[in-house]
Amino acid sequence: MKNINIIKKPQILSPFLYELQERGYIHQSTDLFGLNNYILENKKIIAYVGFDCTASSLHVGSLMQIMIMRKLQQHGHQPIIIFGGATTMIGDPSDKQEMRRMLSIEDIENNKKSISKVFYNILKFDGSNPAIILDNREWLSSIGYIEMLRQCGKYLSVNRMLGFDSVKTRLEREQQLSFLEFNYMVLQAYDFVELYRRHKCILQFGGSEQWGNIISGIDLGHKMMNIQLFGITTPLITTSDGKKMGKTAQGAVWLNADMLSPYDFWQFWRNTDDSDVEKFLKIYTDIPLEECKLLGKLEGKEINDAKIILANAVTTICHGNKATEMAIQTADNFFKNRIAGSGIKKITIFHNFQKESLFLYKLLVDCKLAKSNSSARQLIKGGGVSINDIIYKDEYYKINKDLITKNDDNEIKIIIGKKNCIIIAFGNEIEISN
Repeated sequence: MKNINIIKKPQILSPFLYELQERGYIHQSTDLFGLNNYILENKKIIAYVGFDCTASSLHVGSLMQIMIMRKLQQHGHQPIIIFGGATTMIGDPSDKQEMRRMLSIEDIENNKKSISKVFYNILKFDGSNPAIILDNREWLSSIGYIEMLRQCGKYLSVNRMLGFDSVKTRLEREQQLSFLEFNYMVLQAYDFVELYRRHKCILQFGGSEQWGNIISGIDLGHKMMNIQLFGITTPLITTSDGKKMGKTAQGAVWLNADMLSPYDFWQFWRNTDDSDVEKFLKIYTDIPLEECKLLGKLEGKEINDAKIILANAVTTICHGNKATEMAIQTADNFFKNRIAGSGIKKITIFHNFQKESLFLYKLLVDCKLAKSNSSARQLIKGGGVSINDIIYKDEYYKINKDLITKNDDNEIKIIIGKKNCIIIAFGNEIEISN
């Protein structure tokens, strides 16, 4: 009988990579098993993720990348956060249909300072593996154009660059791609090589749209310095209804407290769809995997307890224990019909219900909760508005005196979308007959 050689698939033995796999952080990787062996041999690695400074806050669509840096640090490795002080001046064409608005250096600097706040909540900047924050303007602003062409130009294939999705999609749609934007890939590739030179950084993380940029950096490192670099991209996270994570009908879910209150942030997670609970627990919290699975399997009223655990955990990571405690107290006060706590807006209006009822869509516009009558009706029709915990989808629904007088204080609770809670108080001067 002949001997049969069974080829076994290599196992991921690095605790860090194993956790990334199990939590659902990995979409694509250049050489996952090679990276696994590198980690096992070298014990400690340095990895980075980059963020351009296009706004004064990141939103929850970026939180997955930051959580990976948190996991990296928890496993004894060192994270580097790169702010694109230089690359923001160019504009990343990835996942965009048109050129970004060009920002001034002052705007970019202000955005960088504002964005950096969240990292000091989520990562550690002391100990044996402190997080490092850098700005690529430090090296990209000092290198001349001719020098950049001589160093990198001969190693980067235009043919290959045209084949990456960030460029290919724009060209196929016959949408303009400026020469300025085309150079973004070159600059990000150079960042990776420079980080290896300065910090021996061997791993880059990015969203799925960053695959081409990451590959270019790995190729450039191999050709310029004969070094092996690695890249991992994360999947695009969507909610159960197919919406991109971080965006809602009411706008972005910002990470900075001055852009979105910790209470509204907490409410966003508290209102997670049942089918998303386990996935979000795995990705956005430090809760052990087995516990995430058990919580995700709960049903009925118990799944609401799991959502509260999710909201508490994510809010604590991003805003701290005190902010979470205040959010819980505010929610408790609010939903038990006690006095509204801090962070909830209260609006007082006056209306004569003896003469006529009040259209809900008109109320939203009058209270500046919607920009126009049509947008308010669309929001209602889409199930985005509830009154006293009941969703009303009739775009021409009328609020009448019976609804107002159910509470002694003549107040109603309105929830817009999944995160904005407002109290509408009807003033004492209104005429409500009994």
